Amino acid sequence: MRRTIVIGDIHGGFKALTQVLERAKVTPMDRLIFLGDLVDGWSESFEVVDYLIELDQSQICIFIKGNHDLYCEYWLSTSKSNPNWDLHGGKATQVGYLNKSEEEKKKHLSFYQKMKYYHVDKENRLFIHAGFTSMHGPEKEHSESNYIWDRTLLETAIATDKNIDQDSVRYPKRLKHFKEIYIGHTPTQNYEQETPIHAANLWNIDTGAAFKGRLTALDIDTKEYWQSDPVHTLYPNEKGRNKN
Repeated sequence: MRRTIVIGDIHGGFKALTQVLERAKVTPMDRLIFLGDLVDGWSESFEVVDYLIELDQSQICIFIKGNHDLYCEYWLSTSKSNPNWDLHGGKATQVGYLNKSEEEKKKHLSFYQKMKYYHVDKENRLFIHAGFTSMHGPEKEHSESNYIWDRTLLETAIATDKNIDQDSVRYPKRLKHFKEIYIGHTPTQNYEQETPIHAANLWNIDTGAAFKGRLTALDIDTKEYWQSDPVHTLYPNEKGRNKN
């Protein structure tokens, strides 16, 4: 039976990625949806992207673009670095591309350019890195940057009264567009939680892999999930995006 498994923000944690896919017992029959921020943080961003390019050849994969992926795409296409990117994991990614051939860099750039800002499946489930602000849904969004930066969708879901039925006029209109919504971008540790956050009809799968959290993969039908070891323990000589 084919499963659809959604994977949270990886942030260069290649060891965590292979570990969590092994723990989920992923097979070529499974459909994999990556919610973005593949890079920036740990030292193996290049390895993450290289691995996913190959994985895409053997099974159905959908890659959602995150803000860090956009930073790296811009750098590969222009050779210009964003100062904000440098401060938030970009330096580690740039180091990982040292001594890589122009052919390899072009292959990765092509991969970034093909990433999607969002995906809606046949059962009307939305997969997006951060969110959207338009009351008419993401296709009516005025600024593409909201797809990779918005946090108000998560805040709205968390603030929604659990007793309000989804058919109620009081249920947030943005959430009503979809059966379910899956996002990354905001570490669940911001809400003092180490596991995926389920609020209203939204699931946040970013469990802080860039910092001292774990990488999470979740079966969207059964809601069973698997987690890597805390990613900082897999890279004991690195800081990731931790300040200390």
